[in-house]
Amino acid sequence: MDPESLALPELADERREVMRALVALSGTEDAQETLKVGTRIMAEVRANTELFSAPTAPAHEIYTGVLYEALDAGSLDSQQLTRARRDVLVFSGLFGVTSLTDRIPAYRLSMGVTLTGSGTGEGPGAAAAHTRPGPLGSFWRAALKQPLDAMVGDQLVVDARSSSYAQVYRPAPEQTLVVNSVTERDGTRKVVTHFAKHARGLLAGMVLRAPQAQGAEFGVEDVAELASQRWRVELRSATGRSPHQLDLIS
Repeated sequence: MDPESLALPELADERREVMRALVALSGTEDAQETLKVGTRIMAEVRANTELFSAPTAPAHEIYTGVLYEALDAGSLDSQQLTRARRDVLVFSGLFGVTSLTDRIPAYRLSMGVTLTGSGTGEGPGAAAAHTRPGPLGSFWRAALKQPLDAMVGDQLVVDARSSSYAQVYRPAPEQTLVVNSVTERDGTRKVVTHFAKHARGLLAGMVLRAPQAQGAEFGVEDVAELASQRWRVELRSATGRSPHQLDLIS
């Protein structure tokens, strides 16, 4: 595992800090409670102790679940995969962000976890060694702000993240399109997490595969028009601190 090989290599030191804290925790009796995981995946937690020497694979093969299945990165052609490498960021409790093609090991760690370091030294830096990184949401919010602002620039951001990851970095509202998904029956709408993740993954894959989406002029209305090929959509414009909202209605 080479933290400097990932997107935003300037975060390598922060990534190593979180990795060291996770390695130290994962071999202890406190790991299950701290990481908020079930007993059945404790073997995967123990595997966290080998993070620095574990085999790696592209992030789109490591990350699983309905969103990634719906995106179906394995079926992207070479041009689309190059675009994904450039334009898609995956937010991570362990790495802050990665690209869709960065090589990473399998791991267990969510953004909602609080990790503390295992340093035992004395002097001015000793307290920090025991408390950092701390709550990962706060840790990565501070670390990601400047490099992501520089990377994003004035580009449109199509935001398909869940809430715990969205709080870590928020681009300017006027250039952000948040993707929501609801099911509607008998006039009543509700969010079903499984279907919401599936819809966001499908839309992400549609944008990556759409030739017209590669130009800088591709904007909020264009994403909504593309989405309307599959869903009934409602688009709400940004106001104040609230970004644009795109509702996918099933």
